[in-house]
Amino acid sequence: MAVLENIRKRTTVLILIIGMALFAFVISGIFTSNDFSGGKIGSTVAEINGEDISIDEFRRKIERISRRSGPTTSSLQLVNNVWNQVERQTILSQEFEDLGIAIEQDQIINVIKTSPGISQNPQFVDENGIFDENRFREFIADLRVNAPAQYEDWLQDEEMIIQGAKEQTYFNLVKAGVGATLKEGELDYKLTNNKVSLRYVRVPYASIADSSVVISKQEIADYISTHPDKYKQELARDIQFVYFEEKPSADDITQAKEEIARLLEDSVEYLEEKDTTDTIPGFSNTTDPMAFLGRYSDTKFDTIYKAKSNLPARFADTLFSLNVGEVFGPYRDGDYFKVAKMINRKPEGSVKASHILITYEGATRANPEIKRSKEEAEEEANNLLAEALKPGTVFTELARDNSDGPSAPKGGDLGYFEEGVMTPKFNDFVFGNKTGHIGLVETEFGYHIVRVDDKRDLVQIAMLTREIEPSEETLNGLFTNATKFEMETTSTERSFDELASESKYTVRPVNKIKEMDEYLPGLNSQRNIVQWAFNEETEIGDIKRFNIDNGYAVIQLTAKYEEGLKAVEDASAQVLPILRKDKKAERIINENNGKSLEQIATDNSSSVSSATSLTVKAPTIPGAGKEPLVVGTAFSMNQGDTSGLIKGDTGVFMFEVVSKEEAPQLDNYVPYANDLKAAGSSKVNAAVYEALKENADIQDNRATFY
Repeated sequence: MAVLENIRKRTTVLILIIGMALFAFVISGIFTSNDFSGGKIGSTVAEINGEDISIDEFRRKIERISRRSGPTTSSLQLVNNVWNQVERQTILSQEFEDLGIAIEQDQIINVIKTSPGISQNPQFVDENGIFDENRFREFIADLRVNAPAQYEDWLQDEEMIIQGAKEQTYFNLVKAGVGATLKEGELDYKLTNNKVSLRYVRVPYASIADSSVVISKQEIADYISTHPDKYKQELARDIQFVYFEEKPSADDITQAKEEIARLLEDSVEYLEEKDTTDTIPGFSNTTDPMAFLGRYSDTKFDTIYKAKSNLPARFADTLFSLNVGEVFGPYRDGDYFKVAKMINRKPEGSVKASHILITYEGATRANPEIKRSKEEAEEEANNLLAEALKPGTVFTELARDNSDGPSAPKGGDLGYFEEGVMTPKFNDFVFGNKTGHIGLVETEFGYHIVRVDDKRDLVQIAMLTREIEPSEETLNGLFTNATKFEMETTSTERSFDELASESKYTVRPVNKIKEMDEYLPGLNSQRNIVQWAFNEETEIGDIKRFNIDNGYAVIQLTAKYEEGLKAVEDASAQVLPILRKDKKAERIINENNGKSLEQIATDNSSSVSSATSLTVKAPTIPGAGKEPLVVGTAFSMNQGDTSGLIKGDTGVFMFEVVSKEEAPQLDNYVPYANDLKAAGSSKVNAAVYEALKENADIQDNRATFY
């Protein structure tokens, strides 16, 4: 009571203190907000050409798309999917605004009419099956009043419809400017059909060993600097890791096998309430497999009868040959130990049959277009039966051409089925006759010419299973090992690789991780590791242990790559082959200048070869591959001329033009011009957007939020 009295006396002071604290919190928020510090990252997920993309709106789009996505789609996949949509929509919308492209209400309705999902919805069509605009408008108005959440979804759909209509208008405008003249059509025709034949010699680059060509680091650097567009470096990170996987030890495997083996034999159980013991039948002797498996097995009793082909392939022969009551196991199947017990067997319990159905007007499920009478159907069925019984008749073809049943395209094949599945008369026929028998059966569906194709036994097997799992002792040991390794790598001067090798741990590298990556080879989806690697406070050499699915991973950051040009070390794998080829070409040309075809062939252990009917569109030289520069040069020369030494893609060439064949003139090159126009138009959508995106100023802040 004394304490409460003291609090009452100090109420005014407490209120003042709380008020000052709240005021300080608000003021702190104001003066440390990004608006006062010059940035807007706190509220924008991106900025595209100066336009802010609100994080709140971005999240709403993610929430909406997540409701339509399957459970296998990860959070980051949703983020990236929405980002691709938002990025495209924003870039194109800015272009639409600059060009004044807009869509009116009547145009939206026209677009909706062309959408099968809406225009063919029975809810929106009249009695004639035609889309009724008024019904659709009434539906949307009703959503607005009675289903606000669905109405919000519709507004998003409407936005996408409008965007799609604008895109179609925009790209059509661009395509209108894509064309081809008759001269261009004529040129394309000639590039395809003019031919040249050559005698040539080739000195392949492979004739000079790579080790004999020295490329300096400076040469690589110079090449990179003169080709900056080809060797851009994105923001990236390299890591290496040791994975401590939660998996059963050898002792865990042995224990699981022993546990399931003990369940085979009878056991004695003490009953405290009766002060006596009772013998509990083991799996080998139980008469109630369902109850036994329900109590002792990791999987329940599967009562379904199975054919041999439906049993695990590795054990099918053994399992299928068991006698009723016989037991097989324990045996290992994946992550389980299993014991199988044959419960029952149905000889010829499954039949495979084919049929030709001849139905008639009024029969059950008969096609309304069929107008034949029952008598006519019976007569036709008898005729087909007689045909089916003739030697050499292919039943599947007869069924495909004559059957009224849905199995006709499959030659009447009904597959395998068990007793009781088919209508009674049909069932009795197939199960009552031997394989290969053909006969006529009448059912409520019509007349069936039936062939019994195959019969097979079915078995019912009870499967006692025990999952092989790591024990608590194993899991504790794994945690201890992971923690110990992390502490050793962070507290000593010895390297990550050295300590891992000493403990016989495998070190796995993952290179060039991007800022918005999620999947890491060997670790699967690990967004938290990627975020750590890109954290500004994480330095090269830093090490951290992460709890991941099925274990732990000790990660080390090994490299950082900033945006700009690639370093020599990173680009050398791409640049070295190019520079080597240039130097080899220079050496080959210097060594063979002034020589004839025959001399070059002799001096380089090669031979003079022939290539006929080469075209610019198909510049493949036999034995050498595609050589567009060589073939293109040949077309610029006269028949009988000999070229100089030419640096090709696969080697240095010299050739003689043996013949040139001009394609015959055509009266009309319109088809070729039209093909060029169609090819150009097909590339517009992707090419135009990629060009706009490449020139856009995009500040992507997704990694800050996800």
